[in-house]
Amino acid sequence: MRLRNVKGASEIINNSTLVIKDYKNYKGSYKTLFNNDNPIHVEIGMGKGDFIVGMARNNPNINFIGIEKYDSVLVRALEKIDDKVTNIRLIRMDAKDIEEVFYKEIDIIYLNFSDPWPKKRHSSRRLTSTTFLKKYDNLFKDIKTIIMKTDNRKLFEFSLVEFSNYGYKIEDISLDLHKDCSSNVETEYEKKFSSLGYPIYKVIVKKNV
Repeated sequence: MRLRNVKGASEIINNSTLVIKDYKNYKGSYKTLFNNDNPIHVEIGMGKGDFIVGMARNNPNINFIGIEKYDSVLVRALEKIDDKVTNIRLIRMDAKDIEEVFYKEIDIIYLNFSDPWPKKRHSSRRLTSTTFLKKYDNLFKDIKTIIMKTDNRKLFEFSLVEFSNYGYKIEDISLDLHKDCSSNVETEYEKKFSSLGYPIYKVIVKKNV
């Protein structure tokens, strides 16, 4: 999907109380931001927010943090959050700096329809590469848990190998999620690709700390 610039996006973000501007200051203490000890789930590359906002609505006893690199995309997510959803915050940042933001406080990381970076020389930029798995190590509070969805078969196969080589164990896997599961919160990309008949791949992997 082509990225369209949203006029005034930066100003909207700066004025929003849902966007964490000084996010590095909360490293290791994000529970104070939510004023509770509920689990914290993070979606890296949340896009326009369909998934993370839906998850926050469905799971009020879990705190959600969405990370997105682009202002114009993050603003679209902000538009979907109403006053009833109090367990969500957003951060505008590049995922490559993720280890500077959290420390031993995340329960689950979601990687939904991440950029596949198809060229081999760019493989280290994939969010499921060993490069990023190392960055995630100190983010998790307890058992390391990653949940991934994608329509890209090659990225999925690459990710399974990377997870396995890094010590993650497959907890659950689906090669056609919409046939295997009736309970599923979709992303905007997922809605598009599934409507075109593409299978959606999903895997849940875990690793002991």
